[in-house]
Amino acid sequence: MWRDPGAPADSFYQVRPECTNVPKTRFRIKAGKTLSARKWRAAFTSEGYLDIGKTLSRVYRGGIHPSMRGEVWEFLLGCYDPKSTFEEREHIRQRRRVQYAVLKEECRTMFPMIGSGSFITAPVITENGDPIVDPITLQEAQAAKELNSGGQQNSNPGCEMVKEHDKRIIQWKLSLHQIGLDVVRTDRTLVFYEKQENLSKLWDILSVYAWFDKDINYCQGMSDLCSPMILLLDDEADAFWCFERLMRRLFSRLISTVV
Repeated sequence: MWRDPGAPADSFYQVRPECTNVPKTRFRIKAGKTLSARKWRAAFTSEGYLDIGKTLSRVYRGGIHPSMRGEVWEFLLGCYDPKSTFEEREHIRQRRRVQYAVLKEECRTMFPMIGSGSFITAPVITENGDPIVDPITLQEAQAAKELNSGGQQNSNPGCEMVKEHDKRIIQWKLSLHQIGLDVVRTDRTLVFYEKQENLSKLWDILSVYAWFDKDINYCQGMSDLCSPMILLLDDEADAFWCFERLMRRLFSRLISTVV
């Protein structure tokens, strides 16, 4: 397929069989023009410095091969400095993964369904901080808490149903069900999102980001921007930081335009 001039890239993102009216991509893999894995590897020195000029030139001419877009996007979005070495980037990657794990754990302590493999689509709190007792959500939250605690029963099942007074936590919890509603609507034609684990991964990343960025929190449509990161990057933490860099760029441009 790679050697076929003008080969389509649709097969890399498998569409559900029943979705017959999905538009075909206009992107075509072009031998000699599209940035291939071989050309990408050749763009690095032995120490790991990237020739970003030649890389961008090839990307402009023929795009990026779908099999390696995630790795290239990390540079294009500014996750890594092209002038960094292999060793320096690996150190940054591991540090960011630890940082994401800490953020996710902080969110999980506030809402146990984070990282549980499930997500919500119904509100769990009012604007005044009063908990909303939804039987299904309550049952799922309790199951998530038991899962995170190693299967131990909660001695006080009602301990979570208390009024919240912290305004930031209230605002964050108010966004969780909206994130869930957007998640189930995101790229639903793709086979990738038939798996619950991928839906919950998208919800986890967006929920953690909503807590991480106290100025932006969550805006409808972010799920569409985050979805490609999960498709292209296997590690959840790597996808989170790639998404964070994208949001940083988008909002910095928005602010500069307004000002």
